Parts: sequence; C-alpha cells; structure tokens
Amino acid sequence: MPEMPSLGDSSPKKSPLVPVAIAAVIFSTVVGGGYWFTHRTSSPEPVAPAVTTTEFADAGAAVAETLHDGGVTPTAAAVPSSTPAAENKTGLKTLAVTINGPLESAIVSSAGKDVGTALTQVVNRSLVWWLRVPQDLVKGDTLAVVYETREGQEPLVHAVRFTSRKLGKTLEAWRFAPKEGAFARFFQTDGSELEERLVDSPLDNWEQITSLLRDGRKHKGVDFKTPVGTPVKATFDGTITRRNWNFRGNGNSIEVQESGGQGRTAMYLHLSELPKGSALPGQKVKKGEVLAKSGNTGHSFAPHLHYQLMKGETVLDPFASHATTRAQLPAADKVAFEAQVAKLKALMPPETAAGG
Repeated sequence: MPEMPSLGDSSPKKSPLVPVAIAAVIFSTVVGGGYWFTHRTSSPEPVAPAVTTTEFADAGAAVAETLHDGGVTPTAAAVPSSTPAAENKTGLKTLAVTINGPLESAIVSSAGKDVGTALTQVVNRSLVWWLRVPQDLVKGDTLAVVYETREGQEPLVHAVRFTSRKLGKTLEAWRFAPKEGAFARFFQTDGSELEERLVDSPLDNWEQITSLLRDGRKHKGVDFKTPVGTPVKATFDGTITRRNWNFRGNGNSIEVQESGGQGRTAMYLHLSELPKGSALPGQKVKKGEVLAKSGNTGHSFAPHLHYQLMKGETVLDPFASHATTRAQLPAADKVAFEAQVAKLKALMPPETAAGG
C-alpha cells in the first residue's frame, strides 16, 4: 500500500485525476452560472419578515431572559415547543407554547417574528403581576394567549393562561370592560383586578401599567398608559423642587420633595404643558392635590405618565414604598364577566396540570 501523505505535508504525491477534476469543476461552474442568470428573476430569495415597531417600543426594552430547571440554565439553542398561532371565526388568534428557552423565542416560534416580539412585551405586562420574569420562569412552563393584531399598533391581548412549575399552579387573566369603567382591564378568574393599585396613586384611573421596576426592563419608574389630559395628583405632602428639567427627555415635568423627613422625592414626567404661574419651585402641595395633566411630551412614544420615586440617589419601587390594594370587579358585572371568560376559555387549548 503506498504511504499516505501526513497532515501538513507540503509536497503530496500528484495524481493524474487532479486535472480532470479541475476541468469538471470549471465546466459545472460555467453551466450553473448560466442557469442562475437565466432564472434569477423567477425564484427570488425569501426575505425575513420585518419586526413591527410597537406603540410602547423603548430603547433597551427587550428582556434578557434566562430559564432555570433545577439550577441548570438551558443553552441558547434550546428550541421551544409550540404550534403556529391559529385564527378563529371571531378574528382572534390563539397561541399555545411550552417554554424551553427564552419567553420571546417561544412566542416568536408560534406567532412569527413580526408579531411575536411585540406580543412578548404585552404578555409580559400580565406575567409580572404573578412572578418575576425571567427569574421565576422554569423549563416546561406552558403559556396560552388569545390576542388580536392591529395595524400600526401593538397586539391586543384578551386572555392569558400561564402554568407555572415553580408555583405549582395555573394563573389566568381575562380582559373585560366593566359597565362603569373607563377602560377594559385584566381581571383574574375570582374577579380581582390583575394589576395592583397604589393607595396614594398619582392617577385615579388609567388604561394599563406598561412598565414596572420589576419587569426586567431596568426602567426607573412606573409607566401608566393614560390619555392626554388625565389629572395627575401629588402622592404625598411636599414642596415642588424642580420643573421642566432635562426637557428633551422628560418633557414637561414636576419634582416634589416629601415633607416630614421621609426623604422621598417623586417625579412626574411627560406632562401636558404646565401653565405659567402654577407648579413653581418652592410651592407647597398636599397629598391628592392636582399638580398637572398627563401628556406625551419629551422622549415619549405614546400618551402616558412616568411616575418615579427616589430617596437620595436610590430608586424606590412605588409598589413597595406605597401601600397597595387590588380592586374587585363590581357585583353588577359578575354575570357578564363570567360569560366573557367562558367565550375566551373556549378558544384556548385544554388546561395542563402544573408540574413540580
């Protein structure tokens, strides 16, 4: 048997087949190139769908998600188990996934990238009231969502069901508009509102809280989605210390230093134009007093109020610093709510048991 050349041998023995092989490659290239040139317009390369810019898009808003399963972090190559989102005769779509990697990967695999990225942010607003995202997500958790897509806006979620292995239970929330309510809100099956409310809130009412300190976005305040012109109130007795600073980012804004030695400072950003002669530095304010009206000024993508609480240089979570409560669905709405839940449940896959 002839000796095989070793790796790195700079002078392997020549073979008479080499020129023939080279000629064959050149001939194939010429023929193949001619075929491509003739057919290039009839078979275009597929184009990846673009990511839709959402109503509340924000720099750095994507959550870096890590899942834990017995202390082991799955690799980035973990593939979520899902089925394509299905649309029914109501026009609503249903998504059902088992989470084996980042939450966004699971949702995108079912809804598609053009919808899934934005849908992840919307779904996350519900999940954060039940558990920490992504820390409390566990491999094997399941998620079902009923939603609709809207041209030029973020998806509208109507129902969320999340089965948590860590908590050992299934959590559900349903979008419902009470008769006397200004907005449709999310309620849990027992009729309690999904979102907590601040007892001393800067707003009497709002459509939805779109950002919290604990939602993983590293946002320093709470964002209340609310129409322009909603009255904004002082959350404690204090003194106005600043007005309209860093206008490019904050827009019209007010800062209030708390009285009584508590050391807290409240900031109210993206307000409507502040009238001359009001909300001036040095002015004393009382808890519940209307300071201004909400707006969409500064670095803001949609009408909302940014409420930020500080103690010195430390950012405080308003939902830990203020007393909180959960509203209950009025008794007069119970029958209509139960009917709405039944309709949405019928669109979802059967509930799965929570694993340990």
